[in-house]
Amino acid sequence: MSDPKQMSNAQFLAAFLDASMPAAGFDHYGHLRAAWLLLQREPLERAVSDTCEAIARLAARLGVPGKYHRTLSEALVRLMAEGGGADPVLSWDDFLVANGELVNDARAVLARYYSASLLNSPAARERFLPPDRQPLPS
Repeated sequence: MSDPKQMSNAQFLAAFLDASMPAAGFDHYGHLRAAWLLLQREPLERAVSDTCEAIARLAARLGVPGKYHRTLSEALVRLMAEGGGADPVLSWDDFLVANGELVNDARAVLARYYSASLLNSPAARERFLPPDRQPLPS
């Protein structure tokens, strides 16, 4: 199945983790879905590392390694966890409704924690940097 939106959760996660995901699944929505699936299955730190490593692998396979941004990816997974991403009772659809701002304007959410200069820095792209405005939820 080549349409990521039609894939089952198991198919989607497998394709995401092994970097066989079609380019259509390499978008913000796809990253959120993969992170949610990992948060549902793994402890936070493992979900963070698996999500970030998979995004980097997929970006490289698709020929767009510069699209990977470690700080942005890790911060979003941590914010998703705070928004109920690891709650087994919260379905994917319910998670999306409860976290509409992360879905529709993640940059605005991140701006509460990160200045534009820090988030847009080469160092933030390469490795996780802590926020300079306020701490991420723990």
